[in-house]
Amino acid sequence: MSKRKTYVVVLVIFILAFLAGNLVFPKFLNLPYLPDVPFKLGLDLQGGIHLVYEADMSGIPTSDYSSSLQGLRDVIERRVNLFGVKEPTVQTQESSNQHRLIVELAGIDEPAKAIEMIGQTPYLEFKEYKENYQEIIDKNVEAREKVEVALEDPFQLTSLTGKYLKKAELSFDQTTYQPLVSLQFDDEGAKIFEELTSRNIGKPLAIYIDGLPISAPTVQEKISQGKAQISGRFTLEEAKTLARNLNAGALPVPITLISQETVGPALGKIALEKSLQAGIWGLAAVVIFMTIFYRLPGLLASLALVIYAILNLTLFKTIPVTLTLAGLGGFILSIGMAVDGNILIFSRMREELRQGKTFAIAVEEGFKRAWPAIWDGNFTLLIVAVILFSFGTSFVKGFAFTVIIGTLLSMFSAIIITKSFLRCLVGTKLEKAKFLWH
Repeated sequence: MSKRKTYVVVLVIFILAFLAGNLVFPKFLNLPYLPDVPFKLGLDLQGGIHLVYEADMSGIPTSDYSSSLQGLRDVIERRVNLFGVKEPTVQTQESSNQHRLIVELAGIDEPAKAIEMIGQTPYLEFKEYKENYQEIIDKNVEAREKVEVALEDPFQLTSLTGKYLKKAELSFDQTTYQPLVSLQFDDEGAKIFEELTSRNIGKPLAIYIDGLPISAPTVQEKISQGKAQISGRFTLEEAKTLARNLNAGALPVPITLISQETVGPALGKIALEKSLQAGIWGLAAVVIFMTIFYRLPGLLASLALVIYAILNLTLFKTIPVTLTLAGLGGFILSIGMAVDGNILIFSRMREELRQGKTFAIAVEEGFKRAWPAIWDGNFTLLIVAVILFSFGTSFVKGFAFTVIIGTLLSMFSAIIITKSFLRCLVGTKLEKAKFLWH
């Protein structure tokens, strides 16, 4: 690479670092065109609750275990959203004889109320239009135009509930091959459904779970035998989700709270402050060590390391990554990997210089010889991090994800940033000062 191209690359790196730094620390220069994006903090840093529920599958066929648990997850996710929690985490965990739901709610103000609502069994209802539904709809339209809350639900309760629904499953239209949702009611439910469809032909029949509408298919004809299909322009995933939600209300799966961990906002703030202090002291120690032991290359590597940290934090904000204590640990570990790459490069460079090679050749050969070791170390760490992210739980996933981001970025830091800084010194007086390199 020519000297001019090297200078251009270095200039681009500094511009990128400047913009990223102002995005991470928006009050530094208060640039008008950069958004003030906050870090997304997990419950161990922001405060909140971590709940583990055991699902009772004793009344569910073995073949329906997975779909029932996923349906429960969807329902509970809607419930916790009622509390205004930003991006709650609701996960399922299955083993041979355990079926669990893990719920994490960061920054919640009413944990007791949330626990009470989450623990309720999903309730499925079928509703039909009220007699004065058109009048209600017109009033609701006027209310929305005035930015007011809708006055009334145009649908009313019927005697058809989830207890009469035997099963909902994904199927496909035999002609168009479009995904459908098939419903099967028991004998008593079939009679209620037949009566309900006979008086609502051409009108929507709304389906509610926990008082929230999930679908409102239009009745095309009177339906007997207790079998029906919900059709529409569904994607495959939408049809699966609807069937799951219907089964969640039709097949009650009681859940029991078996573990509860509450983190107060004050404790989370202390944990965050201590984590940041540890990161700053660790970075300072690395900079001092690199500068003393490797001198000028160490100083350049430290500058590259600071840029690396800024770019990493920028990615945390823009992706965004939910930062937990485990995630911060992964970030600090990736700083160590970035330093490790530089150490390998500088050690190889010293060997080349001791053999009497020129500085320019030593730089290129040092990077060339160090690259296999850097690649092997980082690739091995990436494999482990991907495995942890694929099979781990929430905190482990946070650790693994920050390690993946940090490892990929550390290779960029060592190979592009540090190498460009060293290339800028080729042909200068500094390259002849041997005490700076040996």
